[in-house]
Amino acid sequence: MSKKIDTNLNLISASEIKPASPDVETVRRRLSEAKGPKYWRALEELADEKAFGELLQREFPRQASEWVDPVSRRGFLKLAGASLAMAGLAGCTKQPMEPIVPYVRQPEDLIPGKPKFYATSMPFGGYGIPLLVESHEFRPTKIEGNKEHPASLGASEIFSQASILNLYDPDRATTVTHMGDPKPWGEFLKAISLHVGNPTGIPEGIQRKLQGAGIRFLTGATSSPTLGWQMKEVLRQFPQAKWHRYESVHRDNARAGSKLAFGGAIYDSVYKFAAADVVVSLDADFLSGAWFPGFVGYARDFMSRRKMTPGQEMNRLYVAESSPSTTGMKADHRLAAKPSEIEKIARALAEKIGVSGVAAPQLPAATQKWVEAVAGDLKNRHGKSLIVPGDFQSPAVHALAHAMNAALGNAGQTVVYIDPLEVDPVEHTSSIRDLVNDINAGKVEVLVMIGVNPVYDAPAELNFKDALQKMLQDQTTPKQIVHVSQRLDDTSEYAHWHIPEAHYLEAWSDVRAYDGTVSIVQPLLLPLYEGKSAHEILAIFAEQPGATGYDLVRSYWQTQHAGADFEEWWRRSVHDGFIKDSASPARAAALKLGALPAGQESQGVEIAFRPDPCIFDGRFVNNGWLQETPKPLTRVTWDNVVMISPAMAERMKLQQLGDYGDHQSDAQNVIEIEVQGRKVKAPYWPQPGHPDNAVTLFLGYGQKNAGRLGTGTGYNAGSLRTSATQYSAQGGNISKSSDYWNLAVTQGHFSMENREPVKAVTLAEYQKDPLYAKKEKESGKITEPEEKETLYPSYRESEHYYEVYAWGMAIDLNSCIGCQTCAVACQSENNISIVGKDQVQRGREMQWIRVDAYYEGDAATPRAHFQPVPCMQCENAPCEPVCPVGATVHNTEGLNDMVYNRCVGTRYCSNNCPYKVRRFNFLLYADWDTPSLKMMRNPDVSVRSRGVMEKCTYCVQRINEARISAEKRNEDIKDGEVITACQQACPTGAIVFGNINDKNSRVSKLKADPRNYSLLAELNTRPRTTYIGAVLNPNPDLGSGEKA
Repeated sequence: MSKKIDTNLNLISASEIKPASPDVETVRRRLSEAKGPKYWRALEELADEKAFGELLQREFPRQASEWVDPVSRRGFLKLAGASLAMAGLAGCTKQPMEPIVPYVRQPEDLIPGKPKFYATSMPFGGYGIPLLVESHEFRPTKIEGNKEHPASLGASEIFSQASILNLYDPDRATTVTHMGDPKPWGEFLKAISLHVGNPTGIPEGIQRKLQGAGIRFLTGATSSPTLGWQMKEVLRQFPQAKWHRYESVHRDNARAGSKLAFGGAIYDSVYKFAAADVVVSLDADFLSGAWFPGFVGYARDFMSRRKMTPGQEMNRLYVAESSPSTTGMKADHRLAAKPSEIEKIARALAEKIGVSGVAAPQLPAATQKWVEAVAGDLKNRHGKSLIVPGDFQSPAVHALAHAMNAALGNAGQTVVYIDPLEVDPVEHTSSIRDLVNDINAGKVEVLVMIGVNPVYDAPAELNFKDALQKMLQDQTTPKQIVHVSQRLDDTSEYAHWHIPEAHYLEAWSDVRAYDGTVSIVQPLLLPLYEGKSAHEILAIFAEQPGATGYDLVRSYWQTQHAGADFEEWWRRSVHDGFIKDSASPARAAALKLGALPAGQESQGVEIAFRPDPCIFDGRFVNNGWLQETPKPLTRVTWDNVVMISPAMAERMKLQQLGDYGDHQSDAQNVIEIEVQGRKVKAPYWPQPGHPDNAVTLFLGYGQKNAGRLGTGTGYNAGSLRTSATQYSAQGGNISKSSDYWNLAVTQGHFSMENREPVKAVTLAEYQKDPLYAKKEKESGKITEPEEKETLYPSYRESEHYYEVYAWGMAIDLNSCIGCQTCAVACQSENNISIVGKDQVQRGREMQWIRVDAYYEGDAATPRAHFQPVPCMQCENAPCEPVCPVGATVHNTEGLNDMVYNRCVGTRYCSNNCPYKVRRFNFLLYADWDTPSLKMMRNPDVSVRSRGVMEKCTYCVQRINEARISAEKRNEDIKDGEVITACQQACPTGAIVFGNINDKNSRVSKLKADPRNYSLLAELNTRPRTTYIGAVLNPNPDLGSGEKA
């Protein structure tokens, strides 16, 4: 069992904190005066609140140079065990004594220091994410997208990037246990054989005699062809056994909507965003990896139409959504609506488009205007538009979306239908309900749960824990509850047997990507512990207890390949990571729209349940990288909150206590949410753009047994979810409590005073003035200084300037969706530490690249702009002349280098950096005692010690690797040969890096774009990192981009 740590104490009383921040009413009053800047990061900044200004007057938050809290120190040292970069020291730190064992015979293809790459896929929610994994001496160290795979083209998202930390998690289950006691694998096989028999059939086994009437399997969703084949074989041998599926974030509504639209047939939709001129999202967050199958490919396709490529028309995005999302904030027109109102909007839109048999409901005037404008735009783009329903919406919304796409001629053009990818698709809530009913009726003798945590996330009214306890206490017949998971979690406590589950990098399997392409899951190392895959568990019941995952996967595909060249075909498929031309064929789905069920009427406060954007449904709750990654919109870390509208917070007189950037900052009022007699307490968060009289709760937190990092974080929103209210609930009651919740929020950290950091105009404004990004908004004056305006010679004019390579970066703000993939990829590549909730509150987070969120407009209907901010690599770097020991210097290729062994920690460089991109190691983040973490370090990047400043290096280790390779060829480094970690991971291709001396390089061409501008150009720092200004494409009928 994991030990609960004391770093996540959330509830505090008001007496512990000095009220410093204004209450919501004060903020709202000042908002109406419109004194704040055009682009703002927090409500207080928009209101021009004095407390926010005081933050900007001090480089480091109060108490940042001290450590006076012994409890926090102890907690931090416990926290250290789960961070990648807490792995060692650089420089003159004494190294620990370690044995060194050489190879007796070195593998022929192994070159020490030279990484190898292997293709694989990560199963996630039943779908596969195609990957390419970097390995050093058989140690997986970095994950990227598989650029050869049609579903990713080399990009990735935060969950796959951070999944390598799950592999080396020191809290993983390490051995087979029975009632908490370690047991050998053979003991488990012996216990199971009592029920299923052994391979020879002697003894026959209790359940074999009963044809498996008492056997139940519970897994998550899967699209693995091999697993489906295995389960079919198990059910053939045990015809009375049952296979149940449950994912807490499932697609039941999408499947039910397909049945409504296509006369009972179930199809999965595959969208062609690159072919759509107009896209309408009905609560579909397709630009977020939090949950939208195919996010990586869809994000890249959609943004390909917003690159402002000459000769290509820019697309337009409309979004109606019940909870603010990255997709909504990137929309040209966004409509905030309560969950129940989305279906009304869909019905009204369908009626306007001409779908027969649909009556339009009465809508508010502003909403009706929005619907009419959208309908007109869609009808003008016949066959070139797209309507995308969200999985969290009702089946009726999905059916209406199918009908509208058919009416607009989009079927077969911008959307195609394929057979369901999930093996034997079921309604997940009904499936797990049937399982609980069988357990309570005493029908279950053997329950095998693989990769699920139903005690934590099953619908609340099912009381899954009570059902397991009843089964544990029933001694009338021999029973076995088997739980297979990577970590001892809430469900493990109520199982007879716990089997460590193999990580996907430790096991063979197969899985389908969102388009149906079959991907091979190839392991990179043997299981670190005694992990078993789902294939190996099922093999026990199919009379194959000794079969390996490789044997099973290979055997299945041998039966599927008709040619005589199987060995060559198999090796090629494993090498590439996928089976060529295996995407699912399009089906001719005939629309047969049935009678739609009556929509729900709004009652009380409406509640929306959403997966957390960083830890999803809770499976990543013990992942320190993701816990410390700020949520894209709230910038909250280490917690989940309840989103509400600023207007609702004002009516409830909710407060925020504490100073910005200080210890115990952003202490929020705790509110109590009650639905159908179930209650939960949680901190509120006033989110600009949230619909009024509604709240959003995020899943994944509040687990009781989640490892040293996950235990005790946040609240359990799932305790309010029932089978009937999986994604939304009516009739909620919200009340204010006297408690406060201690949050760690980064939104106010590293602010750059009242500047104009982002540049965004409409398409019409851009066509009128292509140089808008280089000008001040009010005066129209060019902000880029002339080349002469500097106190000392430019490096371009000095003898030290190297004429071959001059590295630079361009970041397209039009393409950035704020998904944070770049930040997590950078953390993985560069051995960056996590610091814990307490240190984030002190403003000490260590990410080298942050993604700022700036809002534009008023608090009720804002638009968000996302801006990744790495080190600018300034040519006139203000940090360099102030360092007393020359620890930060300029190299001959324009990089602002850090010499860690010289740094003495004065922090003068950070004080002098206007971009706030330098990070200081206030503490020693070292853990030499956890063996698994030693395997995870990137050997090409040193690990920094206490008292050392660090920052983005443009992945200099990758530049050096490319230079060595080019020298061997006697050539210059080619364009695209050096790809930084953030650039490689970005799903939309928003980041481009290269040699700006090469006028034909991609980065040079982007920097020649009239929209290219330098951040804080008026300071004459001449940053090598520049930005491409954003351009919006609003509908003239709805005004200049304003939202309804």
